[in-house]
Amino acid sequence: MANKKKVAIVWKIVVGLIMVATVFMLLLRVYEWWAERRAHFIRYEAFGIEIPTRYTIHGIDVSRYQETIDWESVQSMNVEGVKLGFTFIKATEGIESQDRFFKRNWKRAKEAGMARGAYHFFIATKSGKTQAEHFIKTVELQPGDMPPVLDVERTFGVPYQKVRERVREWLVTVENYYGVRPIIYANVDFYQQVLKDEFDDYPLWVAHYLQKEKPRIYRSWHFWQYSEQGHVNGIFCKVDFNAFNGDSTEFKNLLIN
Repeated sequence: MANKKKVAIVWKIVVGLIMVATVFMLLLRVYEWWAERRAHFIRYEAFGIEIPTRYTIHGIDVSRYQETIDWESVQSMNVEGVKLGFTFIKATEGIESQDRFFKRNWKRAKEAGMARGAYHFFIATKSGKTQAEHFIKTVELQPGDMPPVLDVERTFGVPYQKVRERVREWLVTVENYYGVRPIIYANVDFYQQVLKDEFDDYPLWVAHYLQKEKPRIYRSWHFWQYSEQGHVNGIFCKVDFNAFNGDSTEFKNLLIN
């Protein structure tokens, strides 16, 4: 009899936990729907920054800091012929952290018709190979996606040569898995001081806000992050703006086929 009572109590606890989990998931879905609808009504008359019009393909990069995004509003915004055609989305950081909005942004950006790319924020104190494996477990690339991106912008006190070794570990591991050469993201000074010329054969996404025409860097580049102060329909806060250094055919050739 005592055993039956214990079993009954356990079952009540299990059922109660299931009900609580179900209610929590429903509330989470309702909140997500409400947040997206709220984002839908965020509207700007312009992007809020100067756009380098010599480039015809523009995009943004996002992470959890942009919170819930209405991607259809982002994709449909058009200011004097300038539209946003691509987005880089933060996926992972270090050896175990995943951006909490990655899965949602990854799915919704594609549904809205934007070319998407995933990036990993590099922690120089950790193994490059282990970080690459964490990224690989998180990100499934499909035809039409941009190559994977390594965001490397801090040394965390690690000697420059060791940073370069770990960066190369990440790049080689990721390239071997996906079969496509990754893109490196860095600001001008970091690239020239820390990475130097060891990675000039990799596509570069460079951050530089001090010139209007092009970034001040000695080597060729594919993407230029030219502002961190932009506004976009469907996003509450400021967002980084980027330009692609090429035409539509060159952009299409960059994508995974």
